[in-house]
Amino acid sequence: MTAIPAEIREVREQADCLFTETQVEHAIDTMATDISRDLEQTNPIVFSVMNGGLVLTGKLVTKLGFPLEISYLHATRYRDKTSGADLEWRMLPQQSLEGRTILVVDDIYDEGATLGAIVDHCREAGVAEIKIAVLVDKQHNRKARPDIVPDYVGLQCEDRYVFGYGMDYKGYWRNAPGIYAVKGL
Repeated sequence: MTAIPAEIREVREQADCLFTETQVEHAIDTMATDISRDLEQTNPIVFSVMNGGLVLTGKLVTKLGFPLEISYLHATRYRDKTSGADLEWRMLPQQSLEGRTILVVDDIYDEGATLGAIVDHCREAGVAEIKIAVLVDKQHNRKARPDIVPDYVGLQCEDRYVFGYGMDYKGYWRNAPGIYAVKGL
């Protein structure tokens, strides 16, 4: 058995709760209503951006009462660290995207480099329309791609390192029942 690092437990114990589980679930309900209004007639492919988008995608798609396809892609910059590096594609979309409506679902819109690369890939593949849904939009002026603006945002948060509901701290706490900010980061 592998021991859980003390730092991981300590981060959760000392973290500030920015949004409770109830607040996050309400935000997801609102997103689902807006997405349903816009996409119910489009036969979309919903792409979960792994690993962060997993929780939001799972919660969101059960609230979308129309036909859709679900898939995933995996592009990352963080690699279980607290800061990003060059983008690494671990899994590209496997379906044909040509002429399709795509809904990209991710945990957070921080600087936007990862989402920008995903949007670029989808456009190059000939999508008809691309929409972006994120649980959290981090408020700061460091957006790498100002041309990438999420269409559906659950919550806006201050410029702190956050985890929970899919967002992680060094690979841990994606399962936290709320959104928390790390003390001192």
